[in-house]
Amino acid sequence: MAGFQRAWLRRHLALLLAAITLGGSVLKVTQPLAESYFSNRRNALNVYFVKFSWGWTVGLLLPFIFTSNYFVQRDVLYALRRITSCVVGTVVWFLSTRIFHIVENFTGECFESQNMTVLHEFENKHACSKQGHLWIGFDISGHSFLLSYCVLMIIEETAIMNELHKVEQKPGKATSTIIKSLFIALNALFLLWIWMFFCTAVYFHDLPQKIIGTIFGISAWYLTYKLWYKKRFSPGLPPEIGNKNE
Repeated sequence: MAGFQRAWLRRHLALLLAAITLGGSVLKVTQPLAESYFSNRRNALNVYFVKFSWGWTVGLLLPFIFTSNYFVQRDVLYALRRITSCVVGTVVWFLSTRIFHIVENFTGECFESQNMTVLHEFENKHACSKQGHLWIGFDISGHSFLLSYCVLMIIEETAIMNELHKVEQKPGKATSTIIKSLFIALNALFLLWIWMFFCTAVYFHDLPQKIIGTIFGISAWYLTYKLWYKKRFSPGLPPEIGNKNE
């Protein structure tokens, strides 16, 4: 992806994600798409990738952030500081999913799976599901949240590639290959997450559930990369030549 195109996408990605959620949700209600491989929750991409999307994202971002930031700044402590953005992201992921779980428990009821009668003896989703029943509550879309947050993190962190090409002291051949390989893998993951985010918008959940999930993802990115990471006591932002982070 060319530098200009990446810069444009980096500036407008949050709006694009919001448009996908809104447009896909409207399409789901007004002109539902025909059933397909991707409308099946058991499709391989969903089972093996999306359900572990945070693990895939962090697994690639950690080595990429460390190696790329080190070879721009030539400072191990700075590179270690930068990878704490993945720790922050993990805390955000954990707390957000806990909130979603609490909301679903608070707003839901347990139904007998055959005749859909309410079973008042089960007070939470875990106890209800354990007995083979169906819990129905306000299920905020975890996929809308996590996939939007992941792609926004990836686009922010991979922006350093523009700076890596400018530094006078180039990384060695082996390291350069590692960084480029991780960059390619992150771009592939980025495209996969965007596609699965679109599938979530057009096939699953109700509009309010997807909107709230996407708002959580965009808000987590904005509060970290656009606000907190600009402060001294934070993981910091990816470095820019001529304006290096302290």
